[in-house]
Formats: sequence, structure tokens, C-alpha cells
Amino acid sequence: MNFDFSEEQLSLKEEARRFLNSLAPLEGTRTLLAQRGQTRDERVWKGVVAQGWTGAVIPEEYGGLELSYLELCVLAEELGYSLAAIPFASSIYLFAELLILAGSEEQKQKLLPRIADGSAVGTVAFSEGPGGLGIGSLSTLFAGGELRGHKLPVFDATAASHCIVLATSSDGPSLYLVEMQGEGVVIETVETIDPSRECVALTLRGASASPLGEPGQGIVLLEQVLDRAAVLFAFEQVGAADRCLEMATAYVNERYAFGRRIGSYQAIKHKLADVYVKNQLARSSAYFGAWALNGNEAQLSVAASAARIAACDALWQASTENIQVHGGIGYTWESDCHLFFRRGKHLALVIGAAPHWKERLVAGLQNEEAIDGLPR
Repeated sequence: MNFDFSEEQLSLKEEARRFLNSLAPLEGTRTLLAQRGQTRDERVWKGVVAQGWTGAVIPEEYGGLELSYLELCVLAEELGYSLAAIPFASSIYLFAELLILAGSEEQKQKLLPRIADGSAVGTVAFSEGPGGLGIGSLSTLFAGGELRGHKLPVFDATAASHCIVLATSSDGPSLYLVEMQGEGVVIETVETIDPSRECVALTLRGASASPLGEPGQGIVLLEQVLDRAAVLFAFEQVGAADRCLEMATAYVNERYAFGRRIGSYQAIKHKLADVYVKNQLARSSAYFGAWALNGNEAQLSVAASAARIAACDALWQASTENIQVHGGIGYTWESDCHLFFRRGKHLALVIGAAPHWKERLVAGLQNEEAIDGLPR
């Protein structure tokens, strides 16, 4: 079975890389690190919106391009490779997907065209601190049309116009749509290792909210979208890991020590070979995840979990070894190596850490239907 992209999708990948390179996203990422308070690289965001990427998989009836998820995976990989500092993942992988999956026709008509044209940005608030996603961990309460509670971390919230919040109610855990500029919404910026992807603590003090999806189905709906997002985040991580390997390879072929290029030393070769193997394993898992995502297959949960775990592992090793082979300059502010290390740490936590996804993978593999459905 061939999981590779088609010629058209590979052409899209080349064009996306060329376009992002012309916008120099790393410069924008550095600007966000140096000048706190900015929420995104405006040049890149406007360019991405103008290219129609924000509407890639949104149906045409709501102003999108209605492409397949495979095209979105291609774009995700290139955004990871370029390290773009924009709220694309929060708005497209999470918010838009939940809206498409669970939103009413009125909610879709109102918001999806604005997400597609970039005039609105969305995010999702489900975590309330350390711990797994479950009924017992929820303290945010919906009653009388209002939300009260505390969410942490919430990514890209300052840039967002709307947020989908997981909260408990008389019907059980459910999803609710909130306008971020409304009364009762309090945002407090939280310092993280990667300030180029903003993180906040969101406090809801009687914020007006409207239900999204079936009452009591909040966790079920959220887990479906997190599986989809895991595949897309895996492609971002694979793109960033490949960029780290390219940076490391280029440096060891131009840096000399004791009259030899350091890339000629066996220890360096072993490091880069290990990174290459991890990257290839992660790419294989991501491709399987893309196949399951695009076909809405029963194996999506297993495939997404495997892709998420492999991609987290690959980017961690690639970003740390990239710093190592750069030696005395690798850890300095002037080097770009630390930017990928920061982003790797961020992406490894944004939709749950690796242990959570390992538990989901084991649970999926124990399910006979999932095992029987895997390609032989």
C-alpha cells in the first residue's frame, strides 16, 4: 500500500516551502521572542490567509476550498519546517474542526467563512492544569447561559476572537462557544519556553456562552478532533525535525576541527544517522495517520496516537542533537537551534503529553476491531 503524497500534493509542498521562505518566518519568530506582547507574525499570517490555507478543508459552502486532509497535512509540514509563528494550528486544526464536526448550521454560517478568510481566529480551552482529560478533572461550570471557571494552558487566546470551552453542566461535559472580547473573559499571559506560540490562563467569570454540539458529548467530540489534530501536529513536528537535520548536516560539513570537517568524525555521523532514522520512522507513522485521517477510518485513533508519539520523539532528538553538533554556538541566542528546541517542547504538550497518547495507543491496540483493521 502506497501512503505517499500524489504529484499534485508534492507540488503544493514545494510551492508552500518556496512561499514561506520568501516571508522569512524565522525572522518573525525571533521578533516575537524579543518583543513580548505580539501574538503572531503578521506578515506570515496575512500571506497564509491570502493563499487560502486557512480555508483549506473548510467546505466551499462556508467559504473554504474544501481540499482533502492530505493537502492540509502538506501545509502543516511546511509550517513546521519554517517555524511560522502564527495561530494556524489552534484556529484550523482544533477550532474549525470542532465547529465543522459539532456546530449548528447557524454557527457554521456565522463563523466558518470568517475563519476561512482570516477575519476571525479561534482556539480551544479544555485543560485545567496537569492531569488527564476526564469528567473528574473538570471544574469549569456552565449554568444559566454563563461559564465560570479557569482554563490553563490555552494557546493563541490573545489572538483569538472566539473560543470553544469544555465545561460541565447538568447534562455532563459539553462544549460551549465564547466570544473572547465579551464580558467575564479574563486573559493572563503565562511564560513558557516558546513565547512565539502564546500561552495564557483563561478565567471565565460569568461569560456568556452558547452550546456547541450534543449536550453531554463534550469529551467524545473533543477526543475525535484531538485525534485529527494529532496527525496534523505530527506533520508539523516532522517538518521541524527535518529542518533540524538539514541545519546540523550543513553545519558539520562546513565546520573544521583539527584540520578536518567535523562531519567526517564517526561520532558525528552516528548522531546524524540516529536523527535520520527517528525522522523516517516519524514520517512513516505520520503518513499512516494521514491515510486514516483522510479516509475517516476506524484506525484513526491508533494511527493518530502512533504518529503523535513518534513525532514527539523525533523532534526532541533532532532539536537536541542539532544543538549538540553546533557545539559552542548551538545554545546561544544568535543561533537558530534553540528556536526549534523551544517549538519542539511546545508541540509535545499542546494537545497532551506523550504518556497520554501512549495510553490511547495501548487502549486502541487492545481493541480487536482496531487490530483487525490494520493493513497487513
